[in-house]
Amino acid sequence: MRSIWNGAISFGLVSIPIKLVNATENHSISFRQIHLADGGRIRYRKVCELDEEEVSGGEIGKAYEDADGTMIPVTDEDLAQLPLPTAKTIEIVAFVPADRIDPLQMDSAYYLSANGVPAAKPYTLLREALQRSNRVAVAKFALRGRERLGMLRVVDDVIAMHGLLWPDEIRSPQDAAPDGDVTVRDAELDLADALMNTLGEVDMDSLHDDYREAVEELVAAKAAGESVLTAEPEDTGEGKVIDLIAALENSVRAARKSRDDEGAGDGDGDGEGDGGGDGDGGGEGDGGGGDMADVHPIRKTPSRAPRKSGQAPEPARKTTHRTPTGKTVTRSGSSATRKSAPKETGAKKSTAKKATSRKTAAKNTTAKKTTANKRTSSSGGTAAAKKTTHSRKRTSA
Repeated sequence: MRSIWNGAISFGLVSIPIKLVNATENHSISFRQIHLADGGRIRYRKVCELDEEEVSGGEIGKAYEDADGTMIPVTDEDLAQLPLPTAKTIEIVAFVPADRIDPLQMDSAYYLSANGVPAAKPYTLLREALQRSNRVAVAKFALRGRERLGMLRVVDDVIAMHGLLWPDEIRSPQDAAPDGDVTVRDAELDLADALMNTLGEVDMDSLHDDYREAVEELVAAKAAGESVLTAEPEDTGEGKVIDLIAALENSVRAARKSRDDEGAGDGDGDGEGDGGGDGDGGGEGDGGGGDMADVHPIRKTPSRAPRKSGQAPEPARKTTHRTPTGKTVTRSGSSATRKSAPKETGAKKSTAKKATSRKTAAKNTTAKKTTANKRTSSSGGTAAAKKTTHSRKRTSA
């Protein structure tokens, strides 16, 4: 990069030779003035007002115009003899916290490059001191015929200097404030906060000049003889009374939709996925993974169409069932009304019948034994009674 100024940084009694390099560049498209009738270039000629003759650059000097219109010539030699210590020196006057500098004072930005090998050590010392202190240096310097104010800070491994406007060059903002007292409701502030949170942050490197790109496309189209499409003017809503709440709500919805659309467009869209079916909106989903487990779809029984009014009822269906014993059983009935409760098989029924017969036989056997015992007991008792009576008769005799 070409230096635009050579000098030194005055850091107390330490002098650091440096070169001043522009840190910014202008990418805006410049236009020439032309004569509309024939397209010829319009150029400015420097003409003397007194003799109306064109003069060259070597014949032009500087002068100060007094209040009455008198021109007071000032030469470069006059300016060079002024007692200006910052003519070739960036003089550091203070170190302050960065938040003490009003961004309104920010002007042009420059890089300070160490000029020569001897400048490397003091240059590095100042850079490291600025980094460790978390402060910036306020300095004075002279450039293009006037003394300026600057701020030195560290950018990566380089000391950068921002030209600052003098405090008396900053206008008061009082005249720019809205007229009258305006009250903002809490609901409006909440929606404004929601909109700010939805918009979120931005990568500053991703921002670019859309207008410059549109101008370049316009110039390229006209150079190729193509027709230029004009955009319809947007309705800015100037002069209309708007519902602030509704506008904020619509803005939040639009910002969320834009963010969701950007998130959906981040996918590859090639159908690759892990078979889980949780696609994230970017075209990634199931169907592309080769390591998926085998999944068999569940077959659903097609539902029977409802019977229309006046339509004949569906005929009963006959089904034939063969039991394990070899008996054939025929059943009839509609499959739609047949219950799905499980039925006992013929073997189960036969087993149940046998168990019932066994229980009945056991009960009958028990009953017979009880009756026999009763009879035996009854007959034994009668015989004993008869023997006792016969013995008593013999004793009496």
